[in-house]
Amino acid sequence: MGVNDRRVGAIDCGTNSIRLLIAEPDGARLRDVHREMRIVRLGQGVDATGQFAPEALARTEAALADYVALMIEHSVSAVRMVATSAARDAGNRDEFFSMTARLLGKVVPGAVAEVITGTEEAELSFRGAVGELDPAAAPFVVVDLGGGSTELVLGTGAVQASFSADIGCVRLTERCLHSDPPTAEEIADARAVVRAGLAQALEVVPVNEARTWVGVAGTMTTLSALAQNMTEYDPEQIHLSRIGFDGLLRVCDELIGMTKEQRLALGPMHHGRADVIGGGAVIVEELAAVLADRAGIDQLVVSEHDILDGIALSIS
Repeated sequence: MGVNDRRVGAIDCGTNSIRLLIAEPDGARLRDVHREMRIVRLGQGVDATGQFAPEALARTEAALADYVALMIEHSVSAVRMVATSAARDAGNRDEFFSMTARLLGKVVPGAVAEVITGTEEAELSFRGAVGELDPAAAPFVVVDLGGGSTELVLGTGAVQASFSADIGCVRLTERCLHSDPPTAEEIADARAVVRAGLAQALEVVPVNEARTWVGVAGTMTTLSALAQNMTEYDPEQIHLSRIGFDGLLRVCDELIGMTKEQRLALGPMHHGRADVIGGGAVIVEELAAVLADRAGIDQLVVSEHDILDGIALSIS
């Protein structure tokens, strides 16, 4: 590798999962060298206790140590780790950041995880998500549905408006969906929480201007896999797939009504997502209703590229 072909390491540490992308320049874009995701549930209980649980920190540390070994193996020369919703909220966040400094420093001295603003998070997600889409389909509304928060971002070539709502699949499940399967009352409570969160977002983000809805992150990609009747998860078939609302809402309804055991039996379902994807499906249904009503949108475009790709591009 020459000096202009350096490999970069991007890590996205969210409420539910931690993900790694090692990439190298390929013209104006990046080429994947290695991409990996693990469910570590860093945000376990943060909404209720205000603290990272010791076992959640231990799971995250174990995954990050493996990622550091991979980055060293692949001669990564620049690294950026972004921690999102859960790390903004936890009272013992210093323990988390000390651990990341100790491990990331083995790749690049001085490296440490950073908590970015909602605005920067939106810009990184947008850049990663729409990079391969036809500009004629703009304006895009990109929805990054995470464990602790959901970002709505509107833009064409650049971000026009964004908002980070405190609704995510883990947070909503912990707050409202306690039964297995959830009761009608719990689902109604969850919808009310989502509508309140979206109402705030819609005051800031004029989704009526959007022509294309792009969904990113694990809930969205799993919904695409299920809508396509996949027996196992296939990222190439999921990337830039288009799911009509009829199929999307059918899958969401089924997931919301299932037990965890029934969800686990679905081929493309990651075992760490089965207990919270019902909460994600509630958020998707409420978003679909808003976008159909306000923008006349009737399908979801699902991208495998998201904030992780935006992070890699920011240091390439």
